[in-house]
Amino acid sequence: MTDLYPPTERTTATRTRSRMHYERETAHTILDEAYDCAVGFVVDGEPRVLPNLHVRIDDTLYLHGSTGGRLGLTARADGVSVCVTVTLVDGLVYGRSQFHHSANYRSVVVLGVARPVTDENEKRRVLGALADKVGNGRSADSRPPSRQELAQTSVLALPLVEVSVRVRAGGVIDDPGDLDLPHWAGVLPLRQVAGSPLTEPGVGAAPPAYLPGHPSQWQTPVVLEGRHVRLEPLAPAHVEGLFEALDDEEVWRHLPSHRPSSPEQLAEEVDAALRNQWLGHQSCWAQIDPVSGVVIGMTTYHDIDSSRRSLGIGHTMVGRKWWRTGVNTEAKLMLLERAFDVLGAERVFWYTDVRNDRSQQAIARLGASRDGMIRHQRLRPDGTWRDTVLFAMTADEWPAAARRLRDRLAAG
Repeated sequence: MTDLYPPTERTTATRTRSRMHYERETAHTILDEAYDCAVGFVVDGEPRVLPNLHVRIDDTLYLHGSTGGRLGLTARADGVSVCVTVTLVDGLVYGRSQFHHSANYRSVVVLGVARPVTDENEKRRVLGALADKVGNGRSADSRPPSRQELAQTSVLALPLVEVSVRVRAGGVIDDPGDLDLPHWAGVLPLRQVAGSPLTEPGVGAAPPAYLPGHPSQWQTPVVLEGRHVRLEPLAPAHVEGLFEALDDEEVWRHLPSHRPSSPEQLAEEVDAALRNQWLGHQSCWAQIDPVSGVVIGMTTYHDIDSSRRSLGIGHTMVGRKWWRTGVNTEAKLMLLERAFDVLGAERVFWYTDVRNDRSQQAIARLGASRDGMIRHQRLRPDGTWRDTVLFAMTADEWPAAARRLRDRLAAG
């Protein structure tokens, strides 16, 4: 197999030939990055162009559809002649003249005969690959198609033989006579960004790490096992237990939000925390009693800045039943171990209300230093301005603090 798709009469450019490419690797990269394609074919002498989902396996492009759809029906016999196109727009190009407005893009055109896939094993393999394309690991984390569903699904196989790639990159190409015009010219980059996942009602699992756009390990909670407490990624399924554990006015006294009056209200707070997690601002855990499995609270990393290797620990709530036990100390030890020893943090910090003496004392016992005060940092639920005390611990201070915390847990 060569590194190039040999040009044919149908894939040879008639203009701007410098933008045409035939590299196999370039074509595969574009096909794999794009989630959708356009499939052109002829029905009763008339053209049809349909949007479609696709996946590439080796040197075959597979098209997904319905056996009752026009493309599936047309391909039932010996296959169907198609033209498949994929385009990724990377930017808008603004010239000084309207004629020289353009776009930066990467596109692939594939020509050939798409054959219907009739072998059940091949079809299942393709559908599994399609599931994994939207999240590496999704095929194992979802129900495979039933025989009836398989019969209703059309899969077409298109060999990658006649393939061409067209790419436009770079800046504005204006006429020399237009360079002194006063109009702005330049490129507006575009990129596809995954938003925050919206969990379907009734789903108890947290959004999985394989979803496209998932944050880095700094924003990705993992299970942390301790003797007094287990920290596991926060999920909607924890809401009922959280509400029962935290339904106490004293727990919410110094927090920046009102005490929820129902599990539904608490669910809204959890949803907001998980959205912030997906955006990379937080990493959220539920705190669990490792013996009984009862939910006892929650905690987070917040204000995560991996470029400066810094994060905060906060929004920590534990049911009053577990106050003055080893839960808080062990939870903080595990979070600090992950921050400094796993993520390589340089600095971990805490914010707390100046009125919250108990929280300040607990943070100081961890070995953090009081770095100062941020006046009128945020509004309290009662409408007054909160002065916030800032504590911090650096990587240089962590080894001594870790020894003290481990000794305290061993003695307790």
